[in-house]
Formats: sequence, C-alpha cells, structure tokens
Amino acid sequence: MTKPLAPLLPIAYSDEVAAAKQRGAPIVALESTIITHGMPYPGNIQMAESVEQIIRDQGAVPATIAVIHGTLHIGLEKHQLEALAQTTDAMKVSRADIAFAIAERRTGATTVAATMIAAEHAGIKVFATGGIGGVHRGAEQSFDISADLTELARTGVIVVCAGAKAILDVPKTLEVLETNGVPVVTFGSTEFPAFWSRASGLPSPLSLNSPAAIANFQTTREQLGIDGGMLIANPVPEEDEISREEMEVYITRALSHAEEDEISGKAVTPYLLSKIFEITEGRSLDTNIALVRNNARLAAEIAVALA
Repeated sequence: MTKPLAPLLPIAYSDEVAAAKQRGAPIVALESTIITHGMPYPGNIQMAESVEQIIRDQGAVPATIAVIHGTLHIGLEKHQLEALAQTTDAMKVSRADIAFAIAERRTGATTVAATMIAAEHAGIKVFATGGIGGVHRGAEQSFDISADLTELARTGVIVVCAGAKAILDVPKTLEVLETNGVPVVTFGSTEFPAFWSRASGLPSPLSLNSPAAIANFQTTREQLGIDGGMLIANPVPEEDEISREEMEVYITRALSHAEEDEISGKAVTPYLLSKIFEITEGRSLDTNIALVRNNARLAAEIAVALA
C-alpha cells in the first residue's frame, strides 16, 4: 500500500526575506515572544521596528519569526508585525508545541528554541534575542530547565544574547551548556554577562573580540562536521546596565512573590519579568530594550561576516 504524501509545511517568507534569500544576502532571525509576551502595546511594536531597522543599518535583513493562523512566517510584513503586537491570545511556542500551533492553525509567538528550529529550516544562520532560558533556581526540586539549552545542543544556529536571564541559576545553566557541548563565547569580555548586568561573577568559557572571529570560529566548526548551535553572550552597554548586586535584590523579591502566588511552568519567566518591571519602576524594561538592540547590531555584523 502506498503511503500518502504528507502535506507541505505551510511556510511564508516576507517579501524582504524572500528577496534576501534569492540574492544570498545576510539574514538575522528574531523571535516574537518578546513582542507578544515581553512588553505591552505600543512599546512592543516600537521596539520590534527599531530592532529590525538596526539590522538593516548593518547591512543585513531582519526575519521576525511567528506562526500566524497555522502558517510559519519567516519575516513579517509591516501590517503583520502590527497585528501580532496587538494580539492578546498568542501561544508561546517552543519545540514541544510549534508543530501543534501549525497543525491546529493557531497563532503562536516563537521562543528561542522554536525560533532556532524555524531559522535552521529557512537556512538562516544567525539569531538575535534578549536572553536565553536555562536552569531555573530550585530546579533540583522543580526540574524546570528551558528547552533553549537542548535546542542549542542540536540546532546549528548562532544565538546572540545578553547571557542567560539573571532570574535563572546561571552557574547551572553554564554547566548544562558545557555538558551538551555548546560553545559559549562572550563578546569583548572574559566574564559571562547576566542579562541586565554586564557581569555575572562567572568566567566565560570562551571569549572573542570581533564579528569576523566569531564567523571564522563557526566556519571551522562546520568544516570539522560539528553540529549544534553556538551561544554568543554580548554584555549590555555600560550606560544601560543595572548592577548585579542591585538586580539580585529585585530578583529575590520577585521570586518570593512567585512562590506566594504558586507560579510554575511557562508562566514563571513572564511573571518574574513583569514583577521586576514593577519593582524597578520600568528600569528593567529600558535595559531589556537596550540589550536587545545591542544584540541585533552584533548579530547583523556576524551575519555579514559569515556572508
């Protein structure tokens, strides 16, 4: 009996991304949960458009990734970006449920893991985000470890971030990345950054000082047949950072609130970020936006170097 053919994956490229692919131009992937779950409208659309423009200014093409009514979009047109920014019921999709969102014709914003999957499928080698997920504090009881870490071990995309989110157990996060053979490279520093803060107090496993050196490292990995991704930790600009000591006070308070409210699973990270926003009276969000823009700039420079 002949096995029926599987339907083609519903995938759409924005006009800008399609043209870039055709001419072999450098492209930088962008996640969409920062738009739907990271900040309210209209600040989210302003941030998204400014990040896309930063990538264009560096000579690359932005590709914001999302699932819209069951179609995987690689790059969004202006009206689609605007509509997504105002969506209130988008799924937060990772490896476990991106296929579900497509199959069930849902709308979903992509996390780091899902964006990496989509980027690799589209042949995009570089992805800019804010901070990766990782091992949550208290994971020895909750077993709460982000799928971002295993995705980095298996999916061949360079992820540029400002380190692991400081609400996490950063030492354990680095340990899991090492166990999974993921290269962790801090750009321009020998100390691993902590999202809102330039330093975590932990040495970086590796350090490089130029986009060209990062591109050369990745090319050498490919020549050796080493698969999986690479994590580039890009410290937030000094003028925008909140010190590690100050942030730890805010994080401790936010974690206490989360425990009181019995927050768990996927709800933990957005809850903590929201609570820290309240505690810092918006300063944490300002720093978050600054580091995302900084990461977009570096990611574009790496993509150009690779191209």
